[in-house]
Amino acid sequence: MIVGVTGYFCSGKDTMAALLEARGFAHISLSDMIRDELRRRGRPVTIPNLTEVGNEMRREGGAGVLGRMALARLDHARNWIVTSIRHPAEVETLRERPDFVMVFVEAAQRVRYERSMARGRAGDPVTFAEFAAEERRQLRPAGGDPAAQQLEACRRLADRRLSNNGTLEAFQAKVGRFVSEALVKYFLPRPSWDEYFMMIAEVAASRGNCLKRRIGAVVVLNNQILSTGYNGTPRGIKNCSEGGCSRCAGAGASGTNLDECLCVHAEENALIQAAAHGVAIRGATLYTTFCPCSYCAKSIINAGIAEVVYRDAYAMDEITHRLFREAGVRLRSIKDLPEILVPSFQKIPARPSRAKKSPASRGRKSADK
Repeated sequence: MIVGVTGYFCSGKDTMAALLEARGFAHISLSDMIRDELRRRGRPVTIPNLTEVGNEMRREGGAGVLGRMALARLDHARNWIVTSIRHPAEVETLRERPDFVMVFVEAAQRVRYERSMARGRAGDPVTFAEFAAEERRQLRPAGGDPAAQQLEACRRLADRRLSNNGTLEAFQAKVGRFVSEALVKYFLPRPSWDEYFMMIAEVAASRGNCLKRRIGAVVVLNNQILSTGYNGTPRGIKNCSEGGCSRCAGAGASGTNLDECLCVHAEENALIQAAAHGVAIRGATLYTTFCPCSYCAKSIINAGIAEVVYRDAYAMDEITHRLFREAGVRLRSIKDLPEILVPSFQKIPARPSRAKKSPASRGRKSADK
């Protein structure tokens, strides 16, 4: 779950963040992103400077740029709290996650001014008049600037509003009740079994070393994974991506000259892995990121696979469909995977530079296929 928090000055946003952090939530502050930019520019961190540079970042990168920066950091394994949301575009950007809930924390202005004086943070307004004037600048865009902070609009977009005029204990109780309800209501939807296994096939594909395309496959029985496979040259043969297969390195059309290809297909590798380890796969389902070619289709039939589920079409689909239909193998295509959960090759971190090989290992062919 992602809890977005905003509100008026000194309303209790940081207090709520601390309470959620104590419950295991990870914290991202959009204001901290602007503070980092101020420090990079060598400018003092003050509320006017935060407002100015934040508005500038929205003008240059789009009104939802800070929300987009936050989304890039939010994984799906933890609960998150995102604070300092001050523009409706940031709210809408974060709503791309179905487990996002927006909370606005509010309190009487005089109460908040007294809290500001008590905390004594550098850059905060000193007088009540300055405090009220700075708040007015954040409530709605000055001069109609669409990139300016718009707290009033964020308040209207909030899913929940929490009042914090009383004691810390009273506010803690409110936050506790909210979290208990929200954790269930905004729990990130689980993928279906089809989606789950196809996403695992996507991960398997990331290990493929074929220059043409990366394909992954998973063999499943009773919702349990029996084996996986990805495409590439055989064990002990130079990887296709390192020049091991001249056919893949050429410019041949898809689905042609397969007899010249040295790469083992993902579906074949999944079947071979099961056989190598003595795992029975008769009656199982095979998930693959591409529709199997006719060569793999024949192996799939003889291995006793009962069903094949694929994502993308391939050049030999018509032959494969005919073979499976005649052999009684069910064939299904699924395309509507939840994009939020599908791994992307572009998100794989850069590979660290390899350490120098020892003399004993130089010239040895790779066995990590």
